[in-house]
Formats: sequence, structure tokens, C-alpha cells
Amino acid sequence: MASASSSAAQNISDLLPDLLLDAIDRAIINQLQKGFPICERPYQEAAQSLGISETELIQRLQAMLDDKRLSRFGPLYHAERMGGGLSLCAMAVPAEDFDEVAVQVNRFPEVAHNYARDHDLNMWFVLATETPQRIDEVLKEIQARTGYPVYNMPKKQEFFVGLHFEV
Repeated sequence: MASASSSAAQNISDLLPDLLLDAIDRAIINQLQKGFPICERPYQEAAQSLGISETELIQRLQAMLDDKRLSRFGPLYHAERMGGGLSLCAMAVPAEDFDEVAVQVNRFPEVAHNYARDHDLNMWFVLATETPQRIDEVLKEIQARTGYPVYNMPKKQEFFVGLHFEV
């Protein structure tokens, strides 16, 4: 029986056929998920460990971003430590309104990671704001714009989970 992590990795690989990612692109994604060098020339150092040039690494990352094989490449900031607010939010949206509500919600620059879920609360997103007070303001604005309540689920305790998807 396969473990949950190997099953997840297998599923991710199934979503990214060989035609989309060559061996070097796969190596880039696998390595950089584990961390990025903090030094004067981080791309150069990362590229050397992959056996490619700094220029090639940058070009490959840009190509994967341009054609949406990567949705994002960059640092993750801890909004709360920087004085901002962060919360997980959910909405119950009827199927016939889901796409339009998703467009409305995604127009807010504070909204990230908006996902559809098979649940009564079928739209989930992360809200990251410049100040903790802005969370409630944005929630009220989303409710006013969409006509649907937003359930705010701020974290009670933070846990670090080192998630890695082997491709």
C-alpha cells in the first residue's frame, strides 16, 4: 500500500506529463521547493547545484511562469510578523453563481489561493491584508459585492508543515 505522500506525489506527476516538463524543469521545481539560497547571487548558486547556468535557470523559470506551468515563484512572507492580517475564509455559493462570485472575490488584491471545494462551504480563500483591521473591512466589502456571507476562520495556532510535491 502506498503512503499518502507518495500517492500525492504520483497524482501531481500525473497532472504534469513529460511533454510539459523536461528533466531539467522537474529538477528545478523539485529542488527549489526545498529552499532558495540566501546569498549575493542566489540564482547562480541554485543553477550550479542543478548543473545549468544562471541564465538558463532564470529563462526556464520565466518560461514556466509565462505558460502557467508555475503559478508563482517567489518568497512567502509572514504577513502577521510584518504588521498585516491573514485569515482563511470560506463561502457557500450556489453552483449557478460560483464562477461569477469567484471573479468578484478574486478582484480583491488581498485575496489569494481561491479554491473550489466539494462541500457546503465550496469556496475557500486566503485573505492577506496590510493591517489586521483590514480583514473585517475586506470581508464586509466581499459580502456587499457578492451578496453571500463570508466565514472568517483566523488561525488559533500555527504549525509548520514542510510540504513538498515531487514532480
